[in-house]
Amino acid sequence: MSLRPITLSDRKDGNDPESTVITKTRPKTQRPPLYKVLLLNDDYTPMEFVVHILERFFGLSHAQAFEIMLTVHKKGLAVVGVFSFEVAETKVAQVMDFARRHQHPLQCTMEKE
Repeated sequence: MSLRPITLSDRKDGNDPESTVITKTRPKTQRPPLYKVLLLNDDYTPMEFVVHILERFFGLSHAQAFEIMLTVHKKGLAVVGVFSFEVAETKVAQVMDFARRHQHPLQCTMEKE
């Protein structure tokens, strides 16, 4: 007696329970909302300090940090970056804490994009 695999054509009803494909629909996952981190201008925080913050906490090059600092100075505020809620919240807290420890009134906020 030789063994051979059973095919669908071997079954009279054509329904082989082992070959049935079950598909499960997954709900589409939404991307988490993003938040803009904003730096606000004031008349007391030195420009060099703002550049240092942008380099240290946002990983910007000196040239990028200088450009954003000038935007903050001229326009009153600038978007420093766009992040998930947790990252934006952490960056705001880091900047605010660092500014306070150095006795500067620099303001950093976040808002939904």
